[in-house]
Amino acid sequence: MHTQEKYVLAIDQGTTSSRAIVFNHSGEIVSVGQLEHEQIFPKAGWVEHNPVEIWSNVREAVAQALSKAQINRHQLAAVGITNQRETAVVWDKNTGEPVYNAIVWQDARTSEIIRELAGDEGPDKYRERCGLNLTTYFSGPKIKWILDNVEGARERAEAGDLYFGNTDSWVLWNMTGGVNGGVHITDVTNASRTMLMDINTLKWREDICEDMGIPMSMLPEIRSSSEIYGYGRKNGLLIDTPIAGILGDQQAATFGQACFEKGMAKNTYGTGCFMLINTGEEPVQSENGLLTTVCYKLGDKPAKYALEGSIAVTGSLVQWLRDNLKMISSAPEIEGLANSVKDNGGVYFVPAFSGLFAPYWKDDARGAIVGLTRFNNAGHLARAVLEATAFQTREVLDAMNADSGVDLTELRVDGGMIANETLMQFQADILGTDVVAPEVAETTALGAAYAAGIAVGFWDGEQDVIDNWNEGKRWTPDMDEEPRERTYRLWKKAVTRTFDWVDDDVRDSEK
Repeated sequence: MHTQEKYVLAIDQGTTSSRAIVFNHSGEIVSVGQLEHEQIFPKAGWVEHNPVEIWSNVREAVAQALSKAQINRHQLAAVGITNQRETAVVWDKNTGEPVYNAIVWQDARTSEIIRELAGDEGPDKYRERCGLNLTTYFSGPKIKWILDNVEGARERAEAGDLYFGNTDSWVLWNMTGGVNGGVHITDVTNASRTMLMDINTLKWREDICEDMGIPMSMLPEIRSSSEIYGYGRKNGLLIDTPIAGILGDQQAATFGQACFEKGMAKNTYGTGCFMLINTGEEPVQSENGLLTTVCYKLGDKPAKYALEGSIAVTGSLVQWLRDNLKMISSAPEIEGLANSVKDNGGVYFVPAFSGLFAPYWKDDARGAIVGLTRFNNAGHLARAVLEATAFQTREVLDAMNADSGVDLTELRVDGGMIANETLMQFQADILGTDVVAPEVAETTALGAAYAAGIAVGFWDGEQDVIDNWNEGKRWTPDMDEEPRERTYRLWKKAVTRTFDWVDDDVRDSEK
């Protein structure tokens, strides 16, 4: 079918599934392979994945994508990897066996470690150095938890036998040979999510590693987001294919959305919601609860930085309504249910299931549904679930406008939830700003594909990405100022009801 044409393959190792997507030169999807992996919840607030299952699924997804596209590895110019960030894997470099399950970004078990590390200096202790506040979200404290709690792990780490990586490093190491010469590398965007990298020098900080008791020998080498890291080996189906791009999932989406100019922003609606604004070649420290992160770095060009607002629970709230409350049998049904009522009926749902992320950073918050009366029904709850995503996004946008001093004129959006018209219209209404989706909604995988393709000359730098980006749909605000501000004020009131729920009694009972 496609005799000589060349393609780029993106591996998207996400929170709920692993996907492989083949893209052509125009940035269009040729084929997709996808497998979900198990979500493991050993205790309240704990979330894990099995890294062996993830690696097996990645290989299977690659096989599916190649076979559906009717191409083989010889037609791939390069492979890019994008991944769920902050999800920590620790494995034995001699056997390839993980010493424990991957601890997922949403996991809150490190809250005691966070309190100990903060001591008298508080959550901002490392912020000047790494751009991040001390919270359960990041990888560093998760590594410490594994070394402290898995029998023999600390001894093995100190002997130089253990490697750590976010899932990008785990997949890359396995693809490039694993115990037979696998390369142990990560890119600047993933490294910037560990709490262990200096946000200015883009190098590991020995002092922070020492505070967390993490031997430097565990850490992957930090490289740019777009260069050849290594070549596929036989255990990954992609023999001799250059693996040439890595971007953490939200940075990949920012790249795929062509947000290359200072002040351009995007929001991704997935398991959680993640908004990034490009701040140029200087890291900007947030005064409003946002994170300072690396946006991308192409080869030896200077790194670009971003401010990021991270929201833990958005799409996963719809799954919760489906799986835990059984109010819907499939996620898309929520829209019809929400549209069975004309408004939220006074109901607000704050999904602080594992605490609140941006801009509050309270790990002792828990979810709350407020404003209920006898009048309310399933439709109001469904609408409150959708509106929670839009309200949380508005809070992050307000913080971004305050930090950057620029009012955003439009927000580029992507991710699974943008198929929900009701949500997207309400998002534009509550922001008072146009919301714009691209033609190709798979911007995360696309961003990783671009980074890899640029490294091997398949695409010619950012300009090709800009030329390939096309507007698919635009939502314009259609709500008066007064109702907008009233409903947003009630949302903010609802958020305060979730604070400080977990005290020592609750903490003991959750253990």
